[in-house]
Amino acid sequence: MKKLKIIFNGIIKENPTLVLLLGMCPTLATTTSAINGMGMGLCTTFVLICSNVVISAIKNIVPDNVRIPVFIVVIASFVTLLELFMKAYIQSLYEALGLYIPLIVVNCIILARAESFACKNNMFDSMLDGIGMGIGFTLALTVLGALREIFGNGSIFNYKFIGDNDGILVFVLAPGAFIVLGYLIALVNLIRKKK
Repeated sequence: MKKLKIIFNGIIKENPTLVLLLGMCPTLATTTSAINGMGMGLCTTFVLICSNVVISAIKNIVPDNVRIPVFIVVIASFVTLLELFMKAYIQSLYEALGLYIPLIVVNCIILARAESFACKNNMFDSMLDGIGMGIGFTLALTVLGALREIFGNGSIFNYKFIGDNDGILVFVLAPGAFIVLGYLIALVNLIRKKK
C-alpha cells in the first residue's frame, strides 16, 4: 500500500505541473499539441526514473559539498542518451521538441525529486517516485496539449475533426498555454478543496 501511495503522490497530491507548479518552461512551450505534450512528458519521465534510481544508488558515496553537481551530471548523462536515441529513432518528435530536450537537464522537477526524495530513500522507492511524478507530469502535459490542440486546431493527436479554419488561434499561441494551464490549475484546486 505504501508503494502505491508513492506512485499516486506524483499523479494527484503532488502533481509537478498542476499542484507544485514546477517545470513551467516545457509545460508552456511544448504543449501546442497532445502528441508533443505526451512526448515531452515521456522523455522527462525516462530521465526522472533513471536519475532517481542512480542518485539513490550513489547517495552514500557522494560528499555533500559536491552533491548538486553530481546530480546534474547524472541527469545530463540520461538526457544525452535520450537525445541520441531520439535523433536516431524518433526524428519527428525530436524535431518537434527541439531545444527543449537538452533543457530537461535543468528541469526543476528532476532536480527537486533527486534532492527531496532519491537521496533520502532506497532505489526501488526512488524508482516508484520517478514513475509517479513522471506519470503526473505526462498526464498534465498531454491534457494541456490536447485542450490547446482541440480549441486551436480542431484536432486531437493530429486527427482533424473540425474544418480547416475553425480553430481559435490564441490557443495555439503562447497566451493559450497560460489560459488553459490557469483553468486546469483552478480545476485541480477546486477538486482538492472538495476533498
